[in-house]
Amino acid sequence: MKILFFAILITVLLGSCNTTKKKEYAVKTDNGEQMLTHPGKKLMETNCYVCHNPSASQENMIAPPMVAVKRHYISEKTTKESFISEMQNWIKNPNETGSKMPGAVKRFGVMPKTPYPDETIKQIADYIFDNDIEQPEWFEQHLNEEKGMGMGKGKGKGKGMMNGKGMQKKQTSINNQGLSYEELGLKYALATKAELGKNLMGTMQKKGTVAAVEFCNIKAYPLTDSMSVTFNANIKRVSDKPRNPENQANSKELKHIETFKEVVKNNREPKPILEETNSKVMFYYPITTNSMCLQCHGTPNKELDSEAYKTIKALYPKDMAIGYNVNQVRGIWSITFNKE
Repeated sequence: MKILFFAILITVLLGSCNTTKKKEYAVKTDNGEQMLTHPGKKLMETNCYVCHNPSASQENMIAPPMVAVKRHYISEKTTKESFISEMQNWIKNPNETGSKMPGAVKRFGVMPKTPYPDETIKQIADYIFDNDIEQPEWFEQHLNEEKGMGMGKGKGKGKGMMNGKGMQKKQTSINNQGLSYEELGLKYALATKAELGKNLMGTMQKKGTVAAVEFCNIKAYPLTDSMSVTFNANIKRVSDKPRNPENQANSKELKHIETFKEVVKNNREPKPILEETNSKVMFYYPITTNSMCLQCHGTPNKELDSEAYKTIKALYPKDMAIGYNVNQVRGIWSITFNKE
């Protein structure tokens, strides 16, 4: 069954060094009050948008947009507490019977089971419940088509929906002006991750694991380099157990990998590591595994099937990137950019 990537949730609360620039973003709540950005927004954007990217076309989606999740799981009678509980239970045990999105399951399949802290899921669900969620440009037409077929009636009238009016433009495409160095680094990492993930997962869904391995071999570096050019930054993915020897972490990066391993092992949310010179910022952030990653990075003849492993050994004779379990640090983003 093809894999649905539901909003899978991991990463960072805002924070930065005293020497970095800071900005407080505001969101409008249901009663019209302004508040500082909810931490759940950043958590949702960090990993959910890799597969639930609201900027993707309808044809290229590999999971439903988050606004669709809200529409199907929140009604006028849904309380915040029940919604949070339902999301926590779903993440612990995703299954076809318990899903409220049969159309999405039919198209994408059921999401993989992946361990995440209850507090992280709580923050994500809390934000989704109270705030408008960015929707793709094609979503309104999709809703109208569903209504025309008698689907989706009575859905999506919960708090903060507004039917997507004024929400088509990307909320996450924030101008760099005023962003802290931590936020800039995270923006570069997540955008690159989304670009790689969109192409990799699309290939895996349509053509299988072997094709995904071949895709990485040919396209991963060019895609990463293109994002480096886009952001005028040096963007790298490095590891202590690289598949490609060119991704071997240096001594400083190896220390940061060990730091992040300890954080994730203790079930804590990782925060980026920043280092600065007079003109440069060095940003480091972990790359962690989920069950989908194990199809290429798990144990041979277990999660990693024999044909895929054979292809990996042929393309990467010195491969070390196997034997992982879910929620482990496989490497880090190592990004260097100029101070503005």
